[in-house]
Amino acid sequence: MMTKQRREIIKRLDRLPFEIQIKILDLAEAAAPSPQKGVSGKKLLRFTGILNADDVTDMTQAIENGCDKLVFTSCKPGI
Repeated sequence: MMTKQRREIIKRLDRLPFEIQIKILDLAEAAAPSPQKGVSGKKLLRFTGILNADDVTDMTQAIENGCDKLVFTSCKPGI
């Protein structure tokens, strides 16, 4: 359903030069970003069976134990 405000915005946009309309579109996209697009399941099928159950269990335990937290104790060039 088109609200009164939306109709008014469209009416005013129609009167603006194209370049300004593009800038307003950019502003609207920045103010309300669209959800990030992922990868379709079809493209992921090639990875089916790449991990065995033990690997998945080990990875899950490592994540639960905090391996996802990075701790930098030193910075060595080339590493």
